[in-house]
Amino acid sequence: MKIFHSINDFHSTKKTILTLGTFDGVHAGHRKILERLTQNVENGKYESLVLTFFPHPRMVLQEQSGIKLLNTIPEKIDLLEKIGIENLVIHPFDESFSRLTAQEFIKNILLDKLHIQKIIIGHDHRFGRNRTANIDDLITFGKEYDFEVEQISVQEVNDVSISSTKIRNALMEGNMALANEYLGYEYFLTGTVYKGKQLGRTIGFPTANIQIEENYKLIPRNGVYVVKSTINQKTVFGMMNIGFNPTVAGEHLFIEVHYFDFISDLYDQEIRVSILEYLRPEQKFDSVDLLKEQLEKDKNTALTYINKL
Repeated sequence: MKIFHSINDFHSTKKTILTLGTFDGVHAGHRKILERLTQNVENGKYESLVLTFFPHPRMVLQEQSGIKLLNTIPEKIDLLEKIGIENLVIHPFDESFSRLTAQEFIKNILLDKLHIQKIIIGHDHRFGRNRTANIDDLITFGKEYDFEVEQISVQEVNDVSISSTKIRNALMEGNMALANEYLGYEYFLTGTVYKGKQLGRTIGFPTANIQIEENYKLIPRNGVYVVKSTINQKTVFGMMNIGFNPTVAGEHLFIEVHYFDFISDLYDQEIRVSILEYLRPEQKFDSVDLLKEQLEKDKNTALTYINKL
């Protein structure tokens, strides 16, 4: 997949079949559109192109929203590449771009710079200054400028309309089953393992401490989870704690993973942690012994869950 970090950088000798949006999560509803995109290239006559934006428009236009995203940019790139997208443009979104009228966006961007032959779009897509233009306007522009418009209906996307907002809400409630169903894959965190205080190993639960660089990445609600990772081409299961370690007077948010039946030095390695199930909220225990006792219970609960997979 070719990646361009600005509309101005894009180049192709072929006409493009395009879809556009933030695609936060690249969830099951998004993939209906993206897979339709890859099916429309007509054996190489056209090239598939996804136009997305960063920062997320709400980060720019609604700064107080505090929105957290389901994917970091590298994670989104990985998910889109697996679908088979040929070209990805990640355009910097700012206030001046948001002020483009619908006609300016169609003529100056989609036609003159991205060379679209066809646009495939969701049923509820809006565009242009103040998001005033809709699918009917897009069809009208298509007739005026000679490009095709294909609309994906809500029924085609899902019987229940999937949205990134619904997935965010499910994650903040610890409802991993619903979040993962909507995503079409297990929600994951990507980060680098760093050396912590190593308290876990003193009670028989050594952990990999995960540092996530991107502060816009959504971290699910605090608590204990069943997780898995692929390490050295092997699937390894474990349990993860997200929280402040109140039993030992922690002051910062920690993401710690204890892998089962696995011993290896992971320091400074980047790992991906897929989250399978929420077990319980974070708790403060009166002693480290009581914490260890609860961790043993958590491990048994997690193993019971894993054995049913």
